Amino acid sequence: MTNHERAASIKLVIMDVDGTLTDGAMYYSARGEELKRFNTRDGMGITLLHRGGVKTAIITSENSEIVLRRAQKLGITEVVLGSHDKTATFHDISRRSGLDANSIAYIGDDVNDLHVMQLCGLSGCPSDAVSAIKNVAHMVSSFPGGNGAVREFAEFILIAQGKNVTLPEQW
Repeated sequence: MTNHERAASIKLVIMDVDGTLTDGAMYYSARGEELKRFNTRDGMGITLLHRGGVKTAIITSENSEIVLRRAQKLGITEVVLGSHDKTATFHDISRRSGLDANSIAYIGDDVNDLHVMQLCGLSGCPSDAVSAIKNVAHMVSSFPGGNGAVREFAEFILIAQGKNVTLPEQW
């Protein structure tokens, strides 16, 4: 099966956060508050997925209120924080959504994403992912994490499904 064929059947995209939706750096304010940098182009990619009828979810090992706020803003309703077994979380989301693994895509960047990437129908990673991840990914983005990798992955899926990746004029 080609990657284009894999992408054509995707109904749900699951994303890692640190190193995928963010640049992977950890930022702290002078008061010790944790900060994360998200890219608006990745956010628009998620919006385009939703407009194209593709659902989205987040699985992250971090427990971060910042991630919840970003997910709420983007309309991502399935968010699992503090997942130390992403494979079990993937199976749980698959079961609850009624989707088999072949209709789920996953984008991640590090070794804790590896097994899920081997299970799903389409896997992707940012250009700066670790080598073990790049070796199993169906698609390696030309962009690093937090800098458009999720947008490129979203567009790849939508184009394979024959859906418009530009917004209609009435938006």
